[in-house]
Amino acid sequence: MAALTLAERIEAAQTRPGAGSVRFVSSGTVEQVAWPRVFEEAVAVAGRLQAQGIGPGANVALLGTTGRDLVTAIEATWLAGATVVMLPLPMRLASFEAFVEQTRARMRQADAVALIADADLAALVEPAATDPPRLLLQDLVRPGPGAAWSRPPARPDDLAILQFTSGSTADPKGVMLPNRQICHNLDAIAAGAALDDDDVVVSWLPLYHDMGLIGLLGEPLTRGLDLVIASPQEFTASPVRWMEWMSGFGGTLTSGPNFSYALAARALRRLPPGSLDLSRWRLAINGAEPIDPDAVEAFLAAAVPQGLDPRAAFCVFGMAEATLAVSFPPLQTGMAVDVVDRTALEHERLAAPATYDVGGKSRRLAKLGRAVEGLELRIADPASGEEMAEREVGEVEVRGNSVTPGYYRRPDASEAAFHDGWLRTGDLGYIASGDLVVCGRMKDMIIVGGRNVYPEDVERAVAEVDGVRAGNVIAFGVERQPGREGIVVVAEARTADRAVRSAVAARVRDAVGLPPEVVLVLPGTLPKTSSGKLQRSLCRWRYLERALDLA
Repeated sequence: MAALTLAERIEAAQTRPGAGSVRFVSSGTVEQVAWPRVFEEAVAVAGRLQAQGIGPGANVALLGTTGRDLVTAIEATWLAGATVVMLPLPMRLASFEAFVEQTRARMRQADAVALIADADLAALVEPAATDPPRLLLQDLVRPGPGAAWSRPPARPDDLAILQFTSGSTADPKGVMLPNRQICHNLDAIAAGAALDDDDVVVSWLPLYHDMGLIGLLGEPLTRGLDLVIASPQEFTASPVRWMEWMSGFGGTLTSGPNFSYALAARALRRLPPGSLDLSRWRLAINGAEPIDPDAVEAFLAAAVPQGLDPRAAFCVFGMAEATLAVSFPPLQTGMAVDVVDRTALEHERLAAPATYDVGGKSRRLAKLGRAVEGLELRIADPASGEEMAEREVGEVEVRGNSVTPGYYRRPDASEAAFHDGWLRTGDLGYIASGDLVVCGRMKDMIIVGGRNVYPEDVERAVAEVDGVRAGNVIAFGVERQPGREGIVVVAEARTADRAVRSAVAARVRDAVGLPPEVVLVLPGTLPKTSSGKLQRSLCRWRYLERALDLA
């Protein structure tokens, strides 16, 4: 595609002969709407936005649950030439105050000129003098004629999305994503995934997450591909529904983080072989870094009896600052795993090949392929910035045509994020035979006695303990003596059982050879980002402030 604005691509895709449809799944019902019809409705809404002065240069905040109204409003915002700023929904009822604070902070940081909100959600946030004008989603997308729509000027460098990084509520950073960068990344994804008109995309990911908004909505929206879309709540209420959608609608492509595949595997194991038909599924994208190979293999073992080709496993690397996709493996090759010596990795920052699981001294890491079209990857020394050799562990750096120009109104953060034109990702990794391998986040590393202990290793080991909620474990380091760190493990458990505490400690000693302090907390209390990722730094702060809800 030559066009480098989303408005141009949406109009071309959704009005072309043969454009597909979108199915909105909610509470057991399915509403199928042809993309050309969605386009007509979005054009009417775009005209209403333009009549209120909303167009190029205007940042529009959107708050709503996944459905036809929200998708129409997102499309309309782009057709008006404005910038989409998606606001996260509350993760838990207990986090209501944080949700309100987060909503206001992001609107303020984004200089939002308007808030388009679902009526029910808008009622949760009392209007304040500093809030932008509110437009109720249901009123905005009402049927009937609106003001005439005027095609926005084709300016590829205008912002199309302001994607806030997850994790921070008081001081969020907005990743600036111009039309040009997004279109380049959409093209790279389409090429790397070999998208065609036969594909059926299935998504339950939140639309305030870059994979949900750009990858699983943006590709069908700008190419006219068939899409099946549901809310995250539909999935979490019954994870088997995801598999039923893939089967019932002939899904070929979907995506989810580690925990979602673990939940799906558990659901699939309860079904007799042949209960579903997953034979059309060709790409099971997993972009949570670092990926847990055991979780991927467990999912494949459960899904193969339902017709899934194990080569569909598609382990990738991506980040909002590069729009979305950074590296893809070759198609139909399944998951490739690199087995390295744990001692060399932790002490020498060297990924030395090892024989699989010799005395528990090895670590299995997923290979994430090579840079997608338009991007370059390298591994650099975090201190000097010099490029490192094959299998030397350093910071993953990226540059190319879909990398953000920086953070919105944050020149300090923008300057710190780049080094000689390379984006510093904050991820530790290495290159193995040309493939990227990610080990963990630099800021989360636990340094004990000169060892670099990866918290993911501790968390995965503890997740297997009976009585601990899988996927709800956080490990971090604290200073016990000047210059000396210890390991703390915070795990959600239903009761503060002494046997559970002892089992957690034993599992950590077996996994990394170090004794931890074990803290058991009530279910649903570990801090998570808007996209569901555990917040280690916030959990550490709460631990130090003695602000954890103990089980």
